[in-house]
Amino acid sequence: MALIVQKYGGSSVANVERIKNVALNISKAYSKGNKLVIVVSAAGDTTDELISLSKKVNPKPSNREMDMLLATGEQVSIALLAMALEAIEIPVISFTGLQVGIITDNVHTKARIKEIKTNRMEEELEKNKVIIVAGFQGKTNEDEITTLGRGGSDTTAVALAAALKADLCEIYTDVEGVFTADPRLVKTASKLNAISYDEMLELASLGAKVLHPRSVELAKLYKVPLCVRSSFVNKEGTIVVENELMEKELVVTGLAHDLNVAKIGLFDVPDQPGVASNLFNALARANINVDMIVQSAMRNNINDIAFTIPKDDLDKALEIVKKAGQEIGTSDIVFADDVAKVSIVGAGMISSPGVAAKMFAILAQQKINLEMISTSEIKVSCIIKITDVNNALNALHDGFELDKIIVKSDDQCLA
Repeated sequence: MALIVQKYGGSSVANVERIKNVALNISKAYSKGNKLVIVVSAAGDTTDELISLSKKVNPKPSNREMDMLLATGEQVSIALLAMALEAIEIPVISFTGLQVGIITDNVHTKARIKEIKTNRMEEELEKNKVIIVAGFQGKTNEDEITTLGRGGSDTTAVALAAALKADLCEIYTDVEGVFTADPRLVKTASKLNAISYDEMLELASLGAKVLHPRSVELAKLYKVPLCVRSSFVNKEGTIVVENELMEKELVVTGLAHDLNVAKIGLFDVPDQPGVASNLFNALARANINVDMIVQSAMRNNINDIAFTIPKDDLDKALEIVKKAGQEIGTSDIVFADDVAKVSIVGAGMISSPGVAAKMFAILAQQKINLEMISTSEIKVSCIIKITDVNNALNALHDGFELDKIIVKSDDQCLA
């Protein structure tokens, strides 16, 4: 008997038939004597529809009221799934994030989990009930409803698994596992049977939509066994493991791309201590995540600075940057939202020189211009025009022979 946390995404509960299928999948795990905690997202495009509705009422609603609105999507899902389990005589109880004791900080729409009170869940598990928890949401110490940002249900699931010391956390989605690239854009993409925490974290942070980056961070930190699999087909998924448990035959494991990117540049920034600090602290206070930063070589005591942010935050960031630019005396501020980020990721890159050069050569052969470059021990990222993304991904996938990838692991994510 094991304690298993399962998470079902919006596509898995998009309609009545799929909700009933999820209930049957849960019943199979329950019939084996497992204790189950289920995390559910809002159905289908519910969150997007609620956001659209809010903008029709108020183009710039407060973040607090957005949280109040968006948290309702998951509440519908947990109630309907609980009803589906009741219909097949599985003992069940559903909880909102507030009810189950998920305590977050006070940052509305992008809250972070601070604590999870497990008492209520443990009581219900002792009664052999399946627990269904609304993903993506929590509460502050003042009982204000908060949401964790897009993809936050993954984070909820892993956080619950860590708090409950679960034996396994399964992320059920609309794909069969983690692929070497987005199979919708790269037809030769291969499913990985295993990937390291570090590689998965890089891919998730760089735009891969399978797992939310914060969920992978938590899984790595608390060593939560994590499996990604499909809720539509009964096939082996992808297990996320420690790097040392894996054998790899290729240097690069996978590709990621991110279309939610904008680039901002400041010209003639005074080369003085504190200038960059003031600029990026202002962006941080507005909860704007800055990704790639490039500063040009100094000339006549001035520099140019360019950086990338999520495209969703562009308007808010420009307000901050223009104000900061006036204060520090920059000559001009430019921006572009027709760019994207393409990245290669692989733990084998640490001991293999020339990987970045090969990436640049492959893109050069396709006449793709590189606007910004960023590297770490296990990834190389490039900012390119958004119109070049498909071409870049397919060329890189072929160039690094990712259709031939073989990854072996002692751990298995069995169907």
